[in-house]
Amino acid sequence: MGETVTHKLIRSHLLDGKMNPGEEIGIRIDQTLTQDATGTLVMLELEAMGLDRTKAAVSVQYVDHNLIQSDYRNPDDHVFLESAARRFGLWYSRPGNGVSHPVHQERFGVPGQTLLGSDSHTPAAGALGMLAIGAGGLELAMAMAGEPFYFTMPEVLGVRLTGELPDWVSAKDVVLEMLRRYDVDGCVGKVIEYHGPGLASLSAMDRHVIANMGTEMGATTTVFPADDEVRRFLVREGREDDFHGLDADKDADYDQLDEIDLSSVEPLIALPSSPGKVVPVREVAGRAIYQAYIGSSANPGLRDFAVPAAIVKGRQVHPSVSFDVNPTSRQMLENLAARGELAQLIRAGARLHQAGCNGCIGMGQAPATGRNSLRTVPRNFPGRSGTKEDAVYLCSPETAAVSALRGEITDPRDMGGEMDYPRFQEPDEILVNTDMLVPPPDDGGETELVKGPNIHSLPELKPLPEGLEGPVLIKVGEDISTDEILPAGTRVLPYRSNIVAISRFTFEGIDEHYPERAEEYQHEGHFVVAGSNYGQGSSREHAALAPRHLGVKAVLAKSFARIHAQNLANFGIVPFVFEDPDDYGRIRRDDLLRIPKVREALANGSEIVEAENVTREESYRLTYRLSGRQVRMILAGSVLNLYRENGGD
Repeated sequence: MGETVTHKLIRSHLLDGKMNPGEEIGIRIDQTLTQDATGTLVMLELEAMGLDRTKAAVSVQYVDHNLIQSDYRNPDDHVFLESAARRFGLWYSRPGNGVSHPVHQERFGVPGQTLLGSDSHTPAAGALGMLAIGAGGLELAMAMAGEPFYFTMPEVLGVRLTGELPDWVSAKDVVLEMLRRYDVDGCVGKVIEYHGPGLASLSAMDRHVIANMGTEMGATTTVFPADDEVRRFLVREGREDDFHGLDADKDADYDQLDEIDLSSVEPLIALPSSPGKVVPVREVAGRAIYQAYIGSSANPGLRDFAVPAAIVKGRQVHPSVSFDVNPTSRQMLENLAARGELAQLIRAGARLHQAGCNGCIGMGQAPATGRNSLRTVPRNFPGRSGTKEDAVYLCSPETAAVSALRGEITDPRDMGGEMDYPRFQEPDEILVNTDMLVPPPDDGGETELVKGPNIHSLPELKPLPEGLEGPVLIKVGEDISTDEILPAGTRVLPYRSNIVAISRFTFEGIDEHYPERAEEYQHEGHFVVAGSNYGQGSSREHAALAPRHLGVKAVLAKSFARIHAQNLANFGIVPFVFEDPDDYGRIRRDDLLRIPKVREALANGSEIVEAENVTREESYRLTYRLSGRQVRMILAGSVLNLYRENGGD
C-alpha cells in the first residue's frame, strides 16, 4: 500500500522507534517556534542546560501574546527575549510584527520539514505540507539542543474533501463541521490529513484555518499536501525556491476515513463554552450580541479581513456592538491599508488593535458581563476572554461581520438579499514586509541575558520520592483546560517568568483558596483528581510547573490531553489514569491518599499501581501510559534533571 503525507513526513525524519501506532517514536526537528507567553521559560531552560546555540536549522522567537505594557513586566520580558534570541541564535519577531503562526507560514514554512512549537496551534503550519506539532517548552529546549522529539506514533484520519464551498460559507465552517463530528477529544492520538478534489478550492490560508483548529479536537497535528496552491502561496511571499511538492500516494492507506462534501457545509457556530458545542447558526439566530471580533491565528488570512470589509462597506455596525478587528500581522495591516479595506472597516465602526493575539488569550477586548461575544478565535473555554462569566461563540468572519451589522447572531446567508457574496480572489502580488524580523547574529556567545526584576531562574525540582502521601486538595471535572488550571490574561501571564508568583493563580477560577491551601502541603505533597481530557487546550507548561511548585506529585484522572500529559511528565508529576473510571466518583476532596513504593513500581515497569484512600479505607488501581524514557524523567524529577544527569546527551 502507498503512503500518506503524514507517513512520508515521519519516515523522512525518524530517528528512533518504529512507526507502529501507539508506540513511542523520536523524530528530527528542522524548525522551532516559541512565543513570549511560553518562550521566556524556554530561554531560561536553555540557560539552565548550558546550551551555546540552537541546533535546529531555523528557530524563531515571536512576541505576540503579551503586548499590553501596563507596567514593567511585559516590556522587561521583551528585552530579555531579544537578548536570548541573540544569545542562542534565534530569529526575533519584534512586538507588533504579528501572530506567530501566520507570520511563520509566510516567512519560514517549508513543505516537507518538521516544526515544533511551544504553542498548541503550531499545527497550523500543516497547511503547507509540514509536520508541525505543539509541545511544552522543555521539549522545545531539548529539540533546540539537538535531541529528538518523542511522541506516540499516531493513526492517520484521512478526510476526503469534495465539491466547493457555497456563498457565505468559508474554511472556519469546515473545521467547525469537523468539531461537530469529533468534539474536543475525538481525534486524540490521530493526525488529520485532508485530501481529495475539494482541496483545489481552498487557499493556503484557508487550510491554515482548518489546520489550526485540529488542535481543538485533540489531534496530534493536521496535514495537507504541498500542491500547486502551496506553490502559489510561496510565490506571492517571494519564496518560490522553498517549494517542494508533497502528496499522498494514490493508494495511500489511512487508518480511518471520513468525507466532507464542501458544497453541503452551512454556516456553523460553537456555543459557549467549548469549541465542540457546534450547531448551525440558524438555530441560535436572533440572540443579541455585544461584540463581534475578527482576526487571530484561527482566521489570519487576507480574505478573513477583506470579506468582512466588503460586507460592512458603506454600512455602520449596530450601535450596541463592539466591532473588534485584530490584524494578524504588520504585513497584513499594510496590505489591508494599500487595498483600501482597512479604511472600509474603520469607517464602518471597527475598533482597530495592534497585530498580535490580544483578545484571543484575554489580553484586552474582554466582553461585558452577561453579553454575547462572537469571535473568529480558535477556542472559547470559560473565562479565557478575560471576563469570568463570559459567553463566547466561535464563528466565521462572515457570520461575525453580518451579525455586527444586525446587532444579533445572524445567518450570513440572510445578507444575500442586500448584496452579492463578496467572493475573494487571492491577489497575484502582495506587499511583503520583513522589516520587523531580526535575524540571528553569526555568534551570540558573548551576549548577556538581560533579566528584569520579575525574571527568576527555574525552581529546583527534586527526584520522585519512594512513596507518595497527601490529601486530594482539589477535584475537578471533565475537559478541564490549561486556562482553568492556570489562567492567561493581563493579570497572570506577566508573571510567566516568575514561577513562584504565577503559581499563586493556580486553579483560582475553580477554587480561589487552592493556592493558599496548597502552600501548606508544598513540601509534603498532595494530589489532584480529574475527569476525562484533563489539560486540554494551550500547551503552556506553566500549568504543570506551577502545580509542581505548589507540591503536586501526581494527578489521578480518567484521561489526559496529549500535550499536558507530556508536560506533567517533563516536570516529574506522575499522570496516573484510573483503571476503573468509576473510581473517580469515589474520591472526595481532602481524602488522604497513599501510594507506597511508587518509585519502585515505576522503575520496575509495573503495569498497575495501587493507591490507598486512607480516609475511606478503600483502594484504586491506577495505570500510566508512559514510555521508559518518560518514566526515567519522572524518577529524576524532570527531563531537565535527566538531561544534566546524562551530561547533556
